[in-house]
Amino acid sequence: MGIFSRLAQLIKSNLNDLISNSEDPEKMLNQVVLDMNNQLVEAKKQVAASIADEKRLAKQGEQEAANAAEWERRAMMAVRAGNEELAKEALARKREHDELANTFKDQWTKQKNAVDQLKRALRMLNDKIEEAKRKKNVLIARKKRAEAQKAIQETMSGLRDQSAFETFDRMSQKVDQIEAEAEAQSDLAEEYSGDVLASKFQTLERTAGADDDLLALKRKMGILPPDEAKAPAAPVQARVEAPEGSKKEQDELAAALEEMEVEQQEQEKRKAGR
Repeated sequence: MGIFSRLAQLIKSNLNDLISNSEDPEKMLNQVVLDMNNQLVEAKKQVAASIADEKRLAKQGEQEAANAAEWERRAMMAVRAGNEELAKEALARKREHDELANTFKDQWTKQKNAVDQLKRALRMLNDKIEEAKRKKNVLIARKKRAEAQKAIQETMSGLRDQSAFETFDRMSQKVDQIEAEAEAQSDLAEEYSGDVLASKFQTLERTAGADDDLLALKRKMGILPPDEAKAPAAPVQARVEAPEGSKKEQDELAAALEEMEVEQQEQEKRKAGR
């Protein structure tokens, strides 16, 4: 095989491969159906032209038959007038029209058969085109379903990559670290701004009446006997020894209360001085 033949074959194979890879089934099917519709339009034009020829031949045959009848009437007129030579000429003309009428009739018969065949072929072509349209829709639906399945499989294949899950885990650890740092900064801010003591007082105020409410609820439910009315007794001061572990906190609390009392007294003095 010569080099030019091999080169031509290589070019053809590459072109065929390029065309095959660039073919989109949906676009190709739409184009094929469009071409079929164009062919159907042309076929309808040809059938319509054949039908027109059939009608024209029928009319010409009818006209020639009418002409033959007219010349026969004239021949009869010539016979009644006693002019036989004129009658013979009229009959000769009648014979010509009869021959033409028979010729047109034969042509019309053949044309009618051809038109009937064309009509059947046109109906078959139309049915095939309609079937092709239905198959096209089915094929396009199958193609789209296959593409969707392929996309899902590709996505699932991508999710099987461990790097994606490792990235999620790493980001989750970073978020946990940021939250822990934020909580630590908040605790430090409260500790160095003196908010710890205020927070303790707020907690004490929220839970001060919890025991009394519980006792009242138990008495209401009948679990405990009702509280008997008693005269208010003198307050008894009792000194409760604090555990050694909380002594430091009690000292801080006492110092804070003393500081608050001193500050309140100074504010009263300033108000009195005004």
